[in-house]
Amino acid sequence: MAAGNRGQKSLIATALFAGVALSVLALMAAPPAWAQAPDINTLASNIPADAKLILSANELVYNQDTQQVTARGAVQINYGGYQLVARQVVYDQKTGQLHAAGDIEFVEPTGNRVYAQELTLSDDFANGFANALRVETTDLTKIAATSGERVNGEELILNRGVYTACTPCATDPTHRSLWQIKAERVIQNGRTHTVRLEHARFEMFGKPIAYFPALEVPDHTVKRKTGVLFPRIRYAQKLGLGVGVPYYIAIAPDMDATLTPTAYTKQGFMLEGEFRKAFHNGMVTLRAAGIDQLSPGVFSSGTSDREVTGRGMVASTGAFKINPRWAFGWEVMAQSDNNFARTYDLSGYNNRTVRNQVFLNGLGRRNYFDLRAFYFDIQDADPEDKNERQQAIPQTLDYEYFAPEPIAGGQLSATVNVTNVNRDLLDKTKVGDSVRFPGLEGGTSRLTSELEWRRQFVVPGGLVVTPLLAARGDALRLNMTPPGPQYDGNFDTNDSASRYMLTAGLEARYPFLISTDNGSHVLEPVAQVFARPNEQHAGGLPNEDAQSFVFDATNLFERDKFSGFDRIEGGTRANVGLRYTGTLDSGYTFRGLFGQSYQLAGKNSFASPDLVNAGANSGLQYDSSDYVSMAGVVTPTGWDLAYSARLDRKDLTLSRADTRVGFENDRFQAAMTYTRIAAQPLYGSRSDHDELQTIAALKFRDYWTVFGSLTYDINRSNLARSGIGLTYDDRDTLFSIVYENTRDTGQTIANDWTIGVRLSFRTLGDINIGDTTLDGFDDY
Repeated sequence: MAAGNRGQKSLIATALFAGVALSVLALMAAPPAWAQAPDINTLASNIPADAKLILSANELVYNQDTQQVTARGAVQINYGGYQLVARQVVYDQKTGQLHAAGDIEFVEPTGNRVYAQELTLSDDFANGFANALRVETTDLTKIAATSGERVNGEELILNRGVYTACTPCATDPTHRSLWQIKAERVIQNGRTHTVRLEHARFEMFGKPIAYFPALEVPDHTVKRKTGVLFPRIRYAQKLGLGVGVPYYIAIAPDMDATLTPTAYTKQGFMLEGEFRKAFHNGMVTLRAAGIDQLSPGVFSSGTSDREVTGRGMVASTGAFKINPRWAFGWEVMAQSDNNFARTYDLSGYNNRTVRNQVFLNGLGRRNYFDLRAFYFDIQDADPEDKNERQQAIPQTLDYEYFAPEPIAGGQLSATVNVTNVNRDLLDKTKVGDSVRFPGLEGGTSRLTSELEWRRQFVVPGGLVVTPLLAARGDALRLNMTPPGPQYDGNFDTNDSASRYMLTAGLEARYPFLISTDNGSHVLEPVAQVFARPNEQHAGGLPNEDAQSFVFDATNLFERDKFSGFDRIEGGTRANVGLRYTGTLDSGYTFRGLFGQSYQLAGKNSFASPDLVNAGANSGLQYDSSDYVSMAGVVTPTGWDLAYSARLDRKDLTLSRADTRVGFENDRFQAAMTYTRIAAQPLYGSRSDHDELQTIAALKFRDYWTVFGSLTYDINRSNLARSGIGLTYDDRDTLFSIVYENTRDTGQTIANDWTIGVRLSFRTLGDINIGDTTLDGFDDY
């Protein structure tokens, strides 16, 4: 999609920043339900009946005529957990009041502090008056006022108050917060637990930007309160400018809800709601959204975005801890069409693939159980929903058990997997002369059970020998439509099938330790041999969970290199390699591995036919595999390098490579990753794939950071993704603006570029416009 001309972008940017200002005005006009008010209830009485008063001063005078006790010079009073420091304190026995003067610091048991030049307190601390008052709370918020008075034992009234939050001030007294609120009166009501600011001005950078006649927020004792939250603003090319005003409803201590009406300039009014219910052992959420689109014609023709006018979504999540070992939950979503949540960027449901699942799992000391059912919602704007109908609908059960006692001196383990898969539509792809069948129409079930025993021996001289025995069996129900004549393999058309695999293996490792004057190094030759029969029904059974296969140094020494249970590695195979680790006293660390795999006897499973050509072009399809390697170095100066590669067995040409160079210190971090994947025509990739990814962040001043990322497709000479962002964060004020451009060739999203803005005031709330996360920089 076109990004638009410069004039259009300028107009949009102006609208966005105008939206920020309008959001601030809306904030000032309505009370945020989640606002964190300062703890200014500092003069409340909480003195035990048997409390003793401890007084320390340079001079103590008692006037019998006036019945006044005067303490002068470095006065310190400790009474019932309250502490008072002043230059002079006068106690009037007739009125029962304390009069303090001069550099007063009053500390209550909660840790909050009151600073003043003059302070008057009743003897029970219920009422009082202060001049030049400043309150600092335990959460590092501050209120300064020309005077303050507590009346009726429950209201604290501050005159000409200034409220701000300043976390850095705790360590840097010269720091000034970017924002503050000035009010003619600040009234804290201990009965209603509210703070009311009257005739208040919101200032940033010392300049007033908004005025509101009255603002009432919950005080520090209130965790939840019904009311309006901060507005949400976003812009999308085909939706227009959208402004949403969430309304929070505190139903009960264990229930709440949020209603968010959002108005889009192009598509009209959308209503979104979320209900949350907490239980003693878990939580349930229910979410719904809907809209009747005003202008579906702005979407691309032939998409569900354009063809469906009334659109909506219902979703629910649940998570319960049945007991310390067992958990149960679900994540489900249903919508009117296959792209609504993605088009309207509903958080949590805006990915290309939305996973629906129900699960039950348990974790014991030596066993593990996991039962799940899945449904994958593909959001791609295809009115026929073909991709979703081609998705598997699986149910799986996994169980693992480790014997608590050694068996014949070794470790015995058992693995069980049960998988049932159904699919509505055949999933077939053709790339060149290669035809792949990721999924067959119909249903299949498989029960897999496996036992493994292994024991480690360390023989004299340091050689580590590990023998291994394994036995596996599979039983399958087959009710799938055969792939047809385009498939070269011998597909099993029976209603059921079974297979087994017996394995005897031996691993030998011989580590060498080399010590030098400036470090130590370990070289470890490793050799494995696994003897087993040929894989039964190779290529004749559905392959649902072993389709993704990458041969590299991380799985060189795996007994079965397939990624799932549907394929089994058969035949006799040897894996050999050399590991290296090293450290230098200067702080450098090194690691490396180089090796190769060999098919010694029997049928090579990676060269056998497969519905998805899982072993084709993998580097393992020949008797001698490609070479695999990995290396890395970490330096004490902040640099690190990681490299992995697969080299052709004949000419050492690069078949696959991943290279990462990174640097990080207190102010700068950057990383560059280069990925190369040679063409794999039988596996479905006709051309080479070379991609360069970079990320960088620079903290150029205190609290200020600029960051960016880009993904460059070298073969096609285009930027697949790019973005840049700027953030200010002093822990009280967070401002972030992010621009991101994503090349969308499928016309499946409402816009291919986005601008996100976030403005957050600690203790007040957030203003969000769009998404302010950038690929690779989720923390900014």
